[in-house]
Amino acid sequence: MSQTLEIPLIKTINLAKKFGAFTALNGVDLEIYPGEVHALLGDNGAGKSTLIKILSGVFPATSGDIQIEGNSVKFASPRDASDAGIGTVYQDLALNALTSVTRNFFLGRELRTFNNPFGLMKMKEMDRIASAEMAKIGINIADPEQPVGTMSGGQRQTLAIARAIYFGAKVLILDEPTSALGQKQQMEVLKTIKRVQQLGDIAIILITHNEIHARLIADRFTFLSLGEVIGSGTANDLAGDDIKTLMAGGTEIGDLAKELEAV
Repeated sequence: MSQTLEIPLIKTINLAKKFGAFTALNGVDLEIYPGEVHALLGDNGAGKSTLIKILSGVFPATSGDIQIEGNSVKFASPRDASDAGIGTVYQDLALNALTSVTRNFFLGRELRTFNNPFGLMKMKEMDRIASAEMAKIGINIADPEQPVGTMSGGQRQTLAIARAIYFGAKVLILDEPTSALGQKQQMEVLKTIKRVQQLGDIAIILITHNEIHARLIADRFTFLSLGEVIGSGTANDLAGDDIKTLMAGGTEIGDLAKELEAV
């Protein structure tokens, strides 16, 4: 984990979002630093999804400010957020199971012999890039032409993460990346997150309901409830009796922590 910097990579100030008379977010302050895994926790309806959709350019904020490296930004679309360096990996992963790893990796950004949609695709170069980028964060693909549908859930997550990083993500938002996965695949994803962190300069926002996973992997925590921040702090701040729910599992957490340390 990098040392906390004076200027966060991304910061929200008094961020609010209303849908008619309903207030989904009410004055959320958040600071995300390079090299950190920042866990965003809360029950259903806490405001997590609304917050990440604002950061991803899906929704405009009703009020408040978003800053990227100290500069205020406004996103009119997901493309604006992507251009500003915010990469979001949603639960559905936006992958086509019937097409290849490489085609999913580039997905509309294919390399061509001529810089226009009618040029021939440089498949060998794209295969090489897709394989190399996934290998950087722990997944070795024997055949980048294999259909994505033949990959494990953990490998698919890694593909989506590697794609976001390659195309310029400074902030990586992971929306429930371990949900609907078996225990072995969940561990694959946690190891991938750890390897991304080891790259050193990417900020990771981890949205999760799994408090054990958050406790294992996160450096900093923010808890939302009914659209408001009800607590935040570092992993060291959350070591007391007040977070017994995060410590559930005891020995299980210790065993998993040792496995992550080996990455």
